[in-house]
Amino acid sequence: MSIVKPGPGIRTRVLFLLCLMGIIAGATATSLYLIRSQLRRQVYANLQMDLYHSVETFQDLEASRRAALERENALMAALPSLKALMTSNDARTIADDAVDFWKTSGNDLFSLADANRHVEAAFTSSANDTEALRRDLQAVIADPARHYLLSGGQLYEYSVHPLYFGSATTGTLLGYVISGYAIDSAFLREVGRGAGAEAAFLAKALVTVSTLPPDAQPVLQPSLQQIVDSRPGDGPATTIMIGRERYLTADKDLSEGAGQPLHLVVLKSLNAADRAERQINLLVLWISLLAMGAGAGLTLLLARMVTQPLELLAAGVRAFGEGDRQHLLPQDGTREVRYLSREFAHMRDEILKTHLALLESERLATIGRMASSVSHDLRHYLAAVYANAEFLSSPTLPSSERAELFEEIRLAVNGTTDMLDSLLIFSRTGSALQRVLATLASIAERAVAMVRTHPDAERVRVILEELDFDTSAAVDTKQIERAVYNLLLNACQSARESQGMREVRVSLQADVSHVSVTIVDTGPGVAEGIRESIFDPFVSQGKQRGTGLGLTLAASVAREHDGEVQLVSSRPGETVFCLRVARSLPPTTGKPNRAKGRVLTP
Repeated sequence: MSIVKPGPGIRTRVLFLLCLMGIIAGATATSLYLIRSQLRRQVYANLQMDLYHSVETFQDLEASRRAALERENALMAALPSLKALMTSNDARTIADDAVDFWKTSGNDLFSLADANRHVEAAFTSSANDTEALRRDLQAVIADPARHYLLSGGQLYEYSVHPLYFGSATTGTLLGYVISGYAIDSAFLREVGRGAGAEAAFLAKALVTVSTLPPDAQPVLQPSLQQIVDSRPGDGPATTIMIGRERYLTADKDLSEGAGQPLHLVVLKSLNAADRAERQINLLVLWISLLAMGAGAGLTLLLARMVTQPLELLAAGVRAFGEGDRQHLLPQDGTREVRYLSREFAHMRDEILKTHLALLESERLATIGRMASSVSHDLRHYLAAVYANAEFLSSPTLPSSERAELFEEIRLAVNGTTDMLDSLLIFSRTGSALQRVLATLASIAERAVAMVRTHPDAERVRVILEELDFDTSAAVDTKQIERAVYNLLLNACQSARESQGMREVRVSLQADVSHVSVTIVDTGPGVAEGIRESIFDPFVSQGKQRGTGLGLTLAASVAREHDGEVQLVSSRPGETVFCLRVARSLPPTTGKPNRAKGRVLTP
């Protein structure tokens, strides 16, 4: 079936129509976005104004109630019976008789203090701990700028009025009358009623009273504290999430009147605004979908006529990039497309040939590097076996020396086997682990014993710190032993280059979930140029022998045991490596104690 290709005029009209539809769709979407943004700003401005009105309402109510408290205190201070009571100077009498005056006042907070501002009696409608209330009042009445009190989890606004025997100018000061009212949820509802807002008091980073439902309290406190911490003073309104509902908030700093951090936070739900915004978003979405549908139809038509061969060619390029070397390239289309297809096919063949040659070269080079790297260690182990086997052939050799030579042969054979196994670790995954319950202390001791037989550990003092805490973990003992051995051998090789003390120190730490082995050597440190790539394969510097895989294998083993190997620090005279593995055991209650050094070198 042949496709009739449109002429240039038809293609031009299609392109023009497509561009026109794109411009219309873009202009429509932009207009709707601007309308929605403007509406959103206006709604937020109105809600913010409502919140500020609520804060002003609180200030007006606060001023009127404080004025009423001051008038009541003035009337109470003028009572002859109260003056007579304060002249008794008997604390018990004042405390007993003050109950009647408290009941007469009808306030939530009532207290009497002597001329020295010592609180003699204190009562509240909800406090159970009178002594705590007295201490709290004692701390605040001396400061005339304060008029808020937080005691027993309850917030009060109070007023202090002096009580004189005689006139205020020439009379004798007998004491002070203190009365106040509790700031509770009913009072806060009055604050937010006009704007339909919620309110809460935050004192000492704790929500003391709130009009929000109890199920919102767990998330309310950290959200309000974040508002207070993020903006100094009475900042602009911000939004927070409480549960699944968003709120616009405004706060008033009342710390000056409380002598401690105290904030009034007013919150306005954004549910109605969010619903309106969702409706606008839905409208924008439908209009955008309509415009995009029309544009998509025109685009598909244009692609079928003109761009389909280009898309097939692009698909061929992507397939080659993903490894598909047999993907068919388009053979039709415009002359330019056919030319590009032929050139790309030629380029693909050339790249494949070059790539195969590079892979073969790299494979041979890698095999050569590995063979060169492991040959020295294999020769060392085989030389030990050969030499000790010759010694064993002597008929006059004592049995004790024979056993010692046999042990050295066994260690050399095991070392050869472990080295070959370590090369396999590089290509194995965690599924090959043979986990058993073992202690890393015993594994570290075996690794130290192995490294002692290596020539690079000669004249290096290895110290394994004793410990009396549990280091058990579910690990593959052979892999962990090889990882610790590699780190120890690396540390010994570094310590041998030291001009002073040649020492390697091994210590263990443990917590509930992990066990760590820390190895410290006195060498010159890791070269700056390889610190970022020290755990990569075949990375080494300044070593005449070694596979270049020691640290790589140690890091691989640690990762398979849900841990890691880190170069903690490195400087001349002290280089610290830490191997950390997961216990994979239930939590224990044991706590590590201070370790003591134990020298394991001859």
